[in-house]
Amino acid sequence: MVLSLFANRRATLIRPEINMKPWGNLLKDLKEGNNRTKWMEREPYAYWKGNPLVAETRRDLLTCNVSDVQDWNARLFVQDWMLESQQGYKQSDVSNQCTHRYKIYIEGWAWSVSEKYILACDSVTLMVKPRYYDFFMRSLQPVHHYWPIKDNDKCRSIKFAAQAIGKAASDFIQEELKMDYVYDYMFHLLNEYAKLLRFKPTIPEGAVEVCSETVACSAEGVEKKFMMESLVNSPSVTSPCALPPPYDPPVLGALLRKKANSIKQVERWENRMSRILLENKTYEKRVTVKVDAT
Repeated sequence: MVLSLFANRRATLIRPEINMKPWGNLLKDLKEGNNRTKWMEREPYAYWKGNPLVAETRRDLLTCNVSDVQDWNARLFVQDWMLESQQGYKQSDVSNQCTHRYKIYIEGWAWSVSEKYILACDSVTLMVKPRYYDFFMRSLQPVHHYWPIKDNDKCRSIKFAAQAIGKAASDFIQEELKMDYVYDYMFHLLNEYAKLLRFKPTIPEGAVEVCSETVACSAEGVEKKFMMESLVNSPSVTSPCALPPPYDPPVLGALLRKKANSIKQVERWENRMSRILLENKTYEKRVTVKVDAT
């Protein structure tokens, strides 16, 4: 992952090593990808494609794949980045992956960069309970922007998943995660971090100033191409957004309770459905036994 610096001291993340475009450009591609396939025309399954070798929880997810014995409504694929690089990344364009009604987000070693790509689709995001959070995650609400999936019972949770919230998540990503807002976040993050310093930073002797030219000139191929595409040619004409004050304890507590209650509600729905299915199976067995006896 490369941190690309610009003349106006702003920055963005690009991933040329896997042919991933700068975020601003990719947002447009994702929007076009959403428009190519309407929700009702998409495959009625939960889709995930990634590297399962990086985490046990991902390997556990693969047990939810369709088999001769069970179908949990999941279609899961292993991403081989070495093979993809040899084939020109033809099967890894995320803007062409908004083709299923549901998309699964699951962490790897830690937080996964795939999170925003998945949320940007109009598909319903099925989010396996995370342990790490991106900076925009506190604005997302379970059942409204995504459907929570139990980490210890993934297959049943995926099977139960609902279908009414995909558009809310993609609208959030398109509107609230524009590059201007990402830059504002980074500006405030660095400023707030600077306030915590207990010493006065100084330029070390022999240090060389880094500018956009020194970063881009040494780059080659796709890396340089994406750097140039994400280059900001002039300073912003508007000031950064005003940083809102921190949540006071009552408001923060209410927000956390709302999220927790939404997740618990989904768990209650799942448990209720499981009981109903179990009762139906028990009833069917009794009827079958009675008919056989007759």
